[in-house]
Amino acid sequence: MSLKQQASAGAEVNESMAALVNNANAVRAIAAAVEGTLGPRGLDTMLVDKFGEVVITNDGVTILTMMEANHPAARMVINIARAQQEEVGDGTTTATVMAGAMVAAGVEQVARGVPVARVIEGLRAGVQEALQYISQKARPLSDLDDPALLQVALIAGREHQDIAELVVQAARLVGREKLLERGYKFSDNITAREGAENQVLTGVIIDKEPVNRQMPRELRDCGVLVIDDALQPEEMEEEALATEAGFARYMELLQQHRAAVQKIIDLGVGLVLVDRGIDDTAEEMLTDAGIMVVQRVAARELRRAAEHTGARMIKRTGLKKDLAVLRGWLGRARRVYHDEKLEQVWIEEGAGKPAATVLVGAATAEVVGERERIARDAASAVQAAVRGGIVPGGGAIELAASRQVEKMRARLKGMAAYGVDCVVEALRRPLAQIVANAGFNPLEKMGDVLSAQAEQDSDSLAIDCDSGQVADMLAMGVLDPAPVKLHALRAAGEIAGAILRIDTIIKKREDKPAQHKEG
Repeated sequence: MSLKQQASAGAEVNESMAALVNNANAVRAIAAAVEGTLGPRGLDTMLVDKFGEVVITNDGVTILTMMEANHPAARMVINIARAQQEEVGDGTTTATVMAGAMVAAGVEQVARGVPVARVIEGLRAGVQEALQYISQKARPLSDLDDPALLQVALIAGREHQDIAELVVQAARLVGREKLLERGYKFSDNITAREGAENQVLTGVIIDKEPVNRQMPRELRDCGVLVIDDALQPEEMEEEALATEAGFARYMELLQQHRAAVQKIIDLGVGLVLVDRGIDDTAEEMLTDAGIMVVQRVAARELRRAAEHTGARMIKRTGLKKDLAVLRGWLGRARRVYHDEKLEQVWIEEGAGKPAATVLVGAATAEVVGERERIARDAASAVQAAVRGGIVPGGGAIELAASRQVEKMRARLKGMAAYGVDCVVEALRRPLAQIVANAGFNPLEKMGDVLSAQAEQDSDSLAIDCDSGQVADMLAMGVLDPAPVKLHALRAAGEIAGAILRIDTIIKKREDKPAQHKEG
């Protein structure tokens, strides 16, 4: 090879390494932004926007999604964290911290001369081994009365006893079958309000007020009509109204609309929920009839109300049906209540599927959002635990998995074993960070726990963050949902693999609109 060829090859290597280091630094910066929040002694982060508005939180996904991040690798991490939140509702901080450790270790191996392909090969094998180990160690929850469920809610709820108890109470009201239902998100049942009392409502909350104050404040044993549409006359084009035939058609539509509203009154319903708006005619007629109407109800709340009351959601054209048919589509609720202070409508004890809503109180407006985030994390953790079982928390299960991954390292041939080392490093990072956040020496405590786990053949030993001593997380009640751990590790592996595979960073050209010449 000539000197010119050698120089060219060296430049390509340097360029690839520069791209790798650049991306790794961005991932590390993202991990550093959230790692201080990990564990029971983790601290809060203050996020400030350009207007001076402040959010104080130690919720990982909130920090990641609100922080300003322009680097493409950083945005990759944030997107994976967002997907983690959407899938299991918790574990974003753990996923991000492990991804940062995995990428950093991978870059070190590449810098030592290990080919990227071999690092990724070992990384994938190590992650797969750890996932299999954690899955085998998951302990199923026998039923919703298992005391472990409260501990899961307490850990995910950052040791807020009141919130944990509310969430578990609501989970028991909803039932195991509902929690296991595909597509059902228990965390959607959480709402927080300044000045509210902590409680679990056996029903659903509509985060809107009735159309006007003349409508009834409370209804008992009433019919519920759910209209997934506007309660207004059908619209016509202005051009059509200018013609005699068009105006006649307009008057006909108005008459049909009044007839539809009268039919609602004749049904004897107490509550009408409308997806969009209602017009003045409908408002006046329904108010005079003593019917409570709530308009512009969020689609999610509309569906939950229909499901809980047993109502069938209809379009306004459905009001043309006979009264007998419409009566079969009504839902029922034991009580409907307008809380003027909280500006909400509560629908309790519906005739349809069981529902429970957790109402979390907050002393001031500044902490409402954080209280709601804490409760949602607890609810997501409870649902994940019911679905996939529990494992010891506090970094214990990850550390035990790292020991298992080390054992399989010898089975790999060639330089792929160095990629396994990256997974070992990542699995040990959560416990190290938890210990560091508690004010102890992570290297010393890591050695203590590794020795104790090996000596006692236990996967549940970690560090008591109060005393700094090795302790059994199961005995302490430090429990995490297995699906959260599995998804976090899987996400970290995906991030690391994707970042390590990037060889070159090229700025895309901007597509400019075509310029047409006159002539």
